Amino acid sequence: MIEGIFEAHLPVKNLDVSVEFYKKLGLELAWSDEETAFFWIQKGKSWLGLWEGNEYQTPYHPSLRHIAFRVSYENLKESLKWLDSIQVKVVPFGGRKSIEPFIRPSQENGSVYFEDPDGNSLEMMCSVEVPNALKHITDKLSIEDWEELAKSELTKEKA
Repeated sequence: MIEGIFEAHLPVKNLDVSVEFYKKLGLELAWSDEETAFFWIQKGKSWLGLWEGNEYQTPYHPSLRHIAFRVSYENLKESLKWLDSIQVKVVPFGGRKSIEPFIRPSQENGSVYFEDPDGNSLEMMCSVEVPNALKHITDKLSIEDWEELAKSELTKEKA
């Protein structure tokens, strides 16, 4: 029955400013009117609705005002450079001080976080293949630390 998520919505203060921001991220504007804009994330498969109004003032919580965009592992590794090139500020996540992308071995994914002009939490996220022996790790590891650990584990498995 369910094949994926077709749409998600975020509140924004100024639709024109937000439209320009999401275009900068490479999303294609699908439709808009005076208070609403929809961007294709994957054309014909999923889109993001932006709604102008006062709801952007709702305090951030992970269950509200957050979406994650799927990216490849290689693009996650390059995300800081790319976001910097389009003048988007990366933010730390979950008590971390570092803004660099990180890997969650226990969840088999990696992420980097940033915000739109209204403080909505945005994330680039990828799946990560994790050797069984490392799936217990709940720490958030830098990509460099992760790659070193994973390489070491794969070497052990081959021995």
